[in-house]
Amino acid sequence: MKFLDLFAGIGGFRLGMERAGHECVGFCEIDQFARKSYKAIHNTEGEFEFHDITRVTDESVRGIGCVDVICGGFPCQAFSIAGKRAGFEDTRGTLFFEIARFASILRPKYLFLENVTGLLNHDNGNTFETILRALDDLGYDAEWQVFNSKNFGVPQNRERVFIIGHLRGAGGRAFFPFRGVDTAIAQDKQGVVVQVGNLLDTDSFGGNPQVGRIYDPNGISPCLNTMQGGNREPKIIQRGHGYNQGGEHDTAPTLTSNSWQENNLLAIKEATTKGYSEATVGDSINLSHPNSATRRGRVGKQMANTLLTGEEQGVVVYDFYNRKTKDEVGTLTDSGHQGNTKAGTFGILDGIRIRKLTPRECWRLQGFPDWAFDRAQAVNSNSQLYKQAGNSVTVNVIEAIARRLE
Repeated sequence: MKFLDLFAGIGGFRLGMERAGHECVGFCEIDQFARKSYKAIHNTEGEFEFHDITRVTDESVRGIGCVDVICGGFPCQAFSIAGKRAGFEDTRGTLFFEIARFASILRPKYLFLENVTGLLNHDNGNTFETILRALDDLGYDAEWQVFNSKNFGVPQNRERVFIIGHLRGAGGRAFFPFRGVDTAIAQDKQGVVVQVGNLLDTDSFGGNPQVGRIYDPNGISPCLNTMQGGNREPKIIQRGHGYNQGGEHDTAPTLTSNSWQENNLLAIKEATTKGYSEATVGDSINLSHPNSATRRGRVGKQMANTLLTGEEQGVVVYDFYNRKTKDEVGTLTDSGHQGNTKAGTFGILDGIRIRKLTPRECWRLQGFPDWAFDRAQAVNSNSQLYKQAGNSVTVNVIEAIARRLE
């Protein structure tokens, strides 16, 4: 199927759609740095390219021709729990209606949309009701489901709602509900196909327990969000199998659930009964609110904490000195496993420490292959790469849904 990529970012939607065998005919992205990454990663020659979606004329939209799917992770800050949640009062919130405008002209068979789960209960559900009514007025029946990236092969605890709009009368089966590879996903977190008359059904949204954040300690990294420079890069807590002077590319695995030397613990101030939580190798720590009685600490057991805009996350790792002793460990390989060779630089364990996630690791947490990151890294700074990872969709989730398009 041919698809149009709106609010394209670095192309998470595109990569997932293309993996499922679909063809991109054009994209729209206002951020110049995201466009640089997008065009470095994807071959856009001969495609339609738009920047500010509000400046794209109806005539230009008609010039795109036939498309089967419009994809769009429309800006979520207006609906995010982490923000002020101004919704449609925020200019970014009104950009949904640009998708509606494109759909009214192009009449694709499907609309494939993504947003934060806060969209579902924003303004007591009225915002989501407005969106569904708008889709109904356009002739689209909507279904939706909340998916967590951790169930699709990436170690990140990231919940997002995905909406499929079916052009009425065009045929096609329901997409949802379905589940990812983790069979522990709760049944009551699945969305349903609805008609507009059922908008206030509390099993569908509003009071639905699918709205909210569930942090399941299964060796998972919570949500990646935009990182905005100012030393706000995300951090993780992680085991170091060894030390190698090969730079950040020779890092230990991003996340790990098994551990050795279990007695190495850090006491992290947190709003618990005893006033602190114990963190060990592989646990994450929120470092952004040290003076807050309720938000400081937040130890994530064997997972990286949710990466939010302007927040710092940390990961506990074993600390190594760069010197040889009889207690040598093997070199650290690119695959993140301890090598058996004696060549290179070795280290010895000396307690535990906290280090930040690298941009490459953030991109991996969103399902991007290293070759895509390498191309983006060649044209953008680390601060932009962090931001772009946080703003992206998880490629694996997109691919799983895209394979249901027919």
